[in-house]
Amino acid sequence: MTIQKRPLVVDRIRSLPPVGWSWIDRRFLGEHAERLGGDDILLYFFLAAVSDKVGLSYYSDRSISTRIRIGEGRVVSARGSLEYHDLIAYEAPLYQVLSLPRHEGKSRAYR
Repeated sequence: MTIQKRPLVVDRIRSLPPVGWSWIDRRFLGEHAERLGGDDILLYFFLAAVSDKVGLSYYSDRSISTRIRIGEGRVVSARGSLEYHDLIAYEAPLYQVLSLPRHEGKSRAYR
C-alpha cells in the first residue's frame, strides 16, 4: 500500500523565513546518527539550527547548555563526539557544522 502524502494543516505549510537560514542534510539521520548518543544528536541539531549559511555559530557552552537543557559537561562531551565523527569543527568560540563526510573513516581525534 502506497501512502499518499498531503499537507495535514494546509494553512501551516512551512516556508523560508524572511531572516535566518538553517537546514539539516537528510543523510545525517540515515548515515551518521546511529553512531551518536542523544546529547550528540541534540547538539548537532541545535548547531545546525543556529549556524549561518557556512555553518558557523559562536554560542558558549553555558548558553548552549541553558538552551538545550543539558549540563555543560555533557555539551563538551557531545562536542567531542561530533568532532570525532567529523561532523563539526570547534575552535573556541567558533563552531562550524561541516558538510557530511562520505566515508566511514575518522580523521579527527576524540578527546
